[in-house]
Amino acid sequence: MLSTPSKHIDPVTDDHAARLLQQLTLDPALRDSAPRRWPWLLLVALGAGAAGAWWYVAQPTTLTVETSLARSMPAAAAADRAVLDATGYVTARRQATVSSKITGRVAEVLIEEGQRVKAGEVLARLDPIDADAQRALTQSQIAAAEAQLGDLRAQRAQALRDARRAEELAARKLTSTQSVEDARLKLASLDARLNAQREQVSVARRSFDVAEVAVDNTIVRAPFDGVITVKAAQPGEIVSPISAGGGFTRTGIGTIVDMDSLEIEVDINESYISRVRAGQIVTANLNAYPDWDIPAHVITIIPTADRAKATVKVRIAIGVRDDRIVPEMGVRVSFLDDAQAASDPAAAPSGVLVPTSAVVALGDLSIAWVVDDGRARRRELTLGQQRGSERQILAGLLAGEQVIVTPPATLTDGSAVRANTPSPSDR
Repeated sequence: MLSTPSKHIDPVTDDHAARLLQQLTLDPALRDSAPRRWPWLLLVALGAGAAGAWWYVAQPTTLTVETSLARSMPAAAAADRAVLDATGYVTARRQATVSSKITGRVAEVLIEEGQRVKAGEVLARLDPIDADAQRALTQSQIAAAEAQLGDLRAQRAQALRDARRAEELAARKLTSTQSVEDARLKLASLDARLNAQREQVSVARRSFDVAEVAVDNTIVRAPFDGVITVKAAQPGEIVSPISAGGGFTRTGIGTIVDMDSLEIEVDINESYISRVRAGQIVTANLNAYPDWDIPAHVITIIPTADRAKATVKVRIAIGVRDDRIVPEMGVRVSFLDDAQAASDPAAAPSGVLVPTSAVVALGDLSIAWVVDDGRARRRELTLGQQRGSERQILAGLLAGEQVIVTPPATLTDGSAVRANTPSPSDR
């Protein structure tokens, strides 16, 4: 019986392994004396939170402030130089109520109030069924006339050959002179009929041209560049260039105004007309925008008076073009003394106007705060005259700058501010 050899254990090797295991074991004394790290982590977290809270509180507060635009001194400041004031209206020198040249039913209207149009642009179309039918008829008449012309040309060619043949036979004494005369008469008759038929073809073609014009008359176009102020017709209505049919017929498609032809008309009492002359400088203020000073000048004095009102009409040219100026607006004008303005340069307005509440007294100084790139900036001012609720600033501000109205006492130079949008009256 075979015996299994026993495993040999090397005492030296086993002792070495035991020492290695003992080195890998943590000493209980060292384990109990290891530092506890979590309190330090808690302190770090608390410090970071406190720093964040301090940073948030230390951030500058953005103030919302009411602002107004510093505006240039209006020409109305020179009203003391006015020799005459008057009221009138804005009128259009070039205005037209556009209608069709023929009576017809509106098929399409392509305009709306306020729309800008160019000369020749299509505004509306009438139903062209009648005009199209007439044009088709004239086309058929042209074709029939040209067919008859072709037949006559063929007959004349044959008559010409017959006449030549008869002349040859007569020369050889083979036919009578009467036959030659008959052939010549037939040729002359065909020549006359041929000329008449050519005229018939020309008449048919002229009729076609007239029919084309009738078709074109169903299209209503703008007579000049302008703006549509009135849309008077709708599809399905009957329009006519003359008044017809009572209240069921329109006399126009719409009204177009050339905005470049706007001017001012005022009635001047005849007792003061001597103060007005052609070319005189005028300052105009629309009732809708009383703070907007519009440069203008006198075009002419219409040489007739109104007996009932004892006034003379004066035409005034507007020196600017602006969408805010529209026909029939009320306007006040001041006629200026140009000679006095030229001799007194100091009379010209200077500086800017701001609300009085924007000016702050700081000791011997007068200051204002302006908004510059989201920051409040202090400006030292040189003051001018008081004008109602506004103050003239001779130096320190520029027209168009945003000034803070009633600035807070806590405002400092460089403070973060948020400005309200100025109202349209401040612009």
